[in-house]
This record gives sequence, structure tokens and C-alpha cells, in this order.
Amino acid sequence: MKFKINWDALGITASVACAIHCAILPLFLASLPLFGINIIENMAFEMGMIILAFVIGSYALWHGYKQHHHSKIPLILFTLGIISLVLKQVFLDYHLLLLIPAVVLIVSGHLLNYRQCRVHNHAHETDCNNDHF
Repeated sequence: MKFKINWDALGITASVACAIHCAILPLFLASLPLFGINIIENMAFEMGMIILAFVIGSYALWHGYKQHHHSKIPLILFTLGIISLVLKQVFLDYHLLLLIPAVVLIVSGHLLNYRQCRVHNHAHETDCNNDHF
């Protein structure tokens, strides 16, 4: 039996983990400085989470686009979400105003990609480099 990774599920999980980190984590991690640990507002940790979401999401969505549905809408939604995540790191006064749409856009992109992959299973367009049906 061959093990196959569901990249959309992994991407959705990474996005939800990012949302939990950004929304709920500060509520109970405020006590971590007592133990000498500070990941709240830690730029390296934040960027690591964004890069993780970007790498996993990009692979999942590119695979779905290339091998299944050839729809750019999931890619566009995901890209707008990632841009919003990066912008929330730049414009700190608008953190929540950028975070909420970022999470919604990223998860929507993954869900749409997942649904379109299931509907189309395998699309054969002129740019498809897969010769089997």
C-alpha cells in the first residue's frame, strides 16, 4: 500500500495552525517570559510560520492547478492571503485587520483547490505533461 500525502489537508492544517498561533496563542503564552521564553511578537517565529504556510500551500495549489483543474482562482486567493500575512508584519497597527482576511483567503484557496481536484480528478489540457488518463 502506497502512502500519499494530501497536500491540501496539510495546507489547511498549516493555515489553521497559523490562525491559532496568531489569534489564541498570545492569550496564554503571555506567561512564557517567566520561563525565559518569548515567541510572542517574535519576528523570526512569525516569518517562519508564514514561510511554512507559503511552502506547503504553494506546492499543494500548484499540484492541483497543474495536474487536476487548471483554475487560477485558488492560486489567486492563496497569494492574496499570503500577501496579507506579510503586510500584517509590516503594518503592525493593522494586525487583526490583515490577519482575518489572510486566514480566510488562504483557507478558501485550499478548500476550493481541494474541491476542484476532487471534481476534475485529472484534467488533460494542452499544458498537461501527464500522458495517462
